[in-house]
Amino acid sequence: MVEITAALVKQLRVETGTGMMDCKKALIETDGDMEAAVDWLRTKGLSSAAKKASRVASEGLVGVASVERGAAVVEINAETDFVARNESFQDFVRTVAGLAAGHGDDMDALAQAAYPGGNGSVSEKVTALVSTIGENIQLRRCASLSVESGVVASYIHGATASDLGRIGVLVGLESTGDAAKLSALGKQIAMHIAAASPTSLSVDDLDAAVVERERNILTEQARESGKPEEIVEKMVEGRLRKYYQDVVLLEQVFVVDGETRMAKVMENAAGDVGAPVRISGFVRFALGEGIEKKASDFAAEVAAQAAG
Repeated sequence: MVEITAALVKQLRVETGTGMMDCKKALIETDGDMEAAVDWLRTKGLSSAAKKASRVASEGLVGVASVERGAAVVEINAETDFVARNESFQDFVRTVAGLAAGHGDDMDALAQAAYPGGNGSVSEKVTALVSTIGENIQLRRCASLSVESGVVASYIHGATASDLGRIGVLVGLESTGDAAKLSALGKQIAMHIAAASPTSLSVDDLDAAVVERERNILTEQARESGKPEEIVEKMVEGRLRKYYQDVVLLEQVFVVDGETRMAKVMENAAGDVGAPVRISGFVRFALGEGIEKKASDFAAEVAAQAAG
C-alpha cells in the first residue's frame, strides 16, 4: 500500500481546493493514485463544492426552532436570494435550527451532528446541497437560549416561510407567571429587538472598552463647544445616557407604545402575568450582517451561475 504522506495530501488539496481530511480519505480510497483521487472527489461532489466555497455567500436564511423552555436560531448563507425560496434549502435550514438547540453557539459541534434520515452529518448534507443547488452554502452561526421557568419567545422578520426569514430573534423571559401571557409579551419584546437592534441587555453588560471609546469621542465633541470643563462633563453624561437609550435594551423606548422604557415595561408586566418577569437574555441574527459583499452586476452574476 502506498504511504499517504502529508505532501501528497497537500498536493491534492492544492489541485482540487478540497479540505485536508477529504483529500486524505480520497487518497486512502484510491491507494495514493492522484488522478483517481481527483475523480473520487469529483464523484462525491467535494471538488466542485470546494470551488464554490470561495464565492461570497451573504444571502440565505435565518431560521428559528422552539423546544421545551428553550429555542435556537441559525444563519445559513447562500450566494443569491433565489436559494431562500428553494424548498430543499428551506427544509435544511429548518432541520438544522431544530438540531441547534443542544449546541449553544458551537458551530463545529453542530456541523458534525448527525443529520436526520441517515444522511451523514450536517456538514456532509451541506456538501450535497452545494452539488444539487449549485451555490456556495455556509453554516455561519447558531445560538440558543433556555430558561428554568418561563418562556423563550422567537420572532422572524421578513419571513420567507414558517420560522424562516431575514432577521431572527430569541428572548428569554424568566417568570412563574401565566405562560400564555408571557409568550405574548415575549413576542412583542422580540419584535422590539428586531426593530431596535440593541447590543446589550443592560448598561452593565456593555463592553467597558466600547463605553470608554464612546466617552472619549463625546468628550472631544463637547470640548469643541469651548465651554468650561465642568459643563463639558455634564454634556458628556447627558450624551452617554442618550447612547445607552440607543444600544441598551432595558434603556430603550418600547417600539410598541413609543413612550415606555423597557425597564418599566418589565416592571409593569408583573401585574399582568401574575409574577415578576426578568429578561434573561436575547439573540438577534440579521442575515448577512458583517459579511463583505462583492459588487457585481446582474449579468455577471448570471454568467457566473451558468459557469457553475
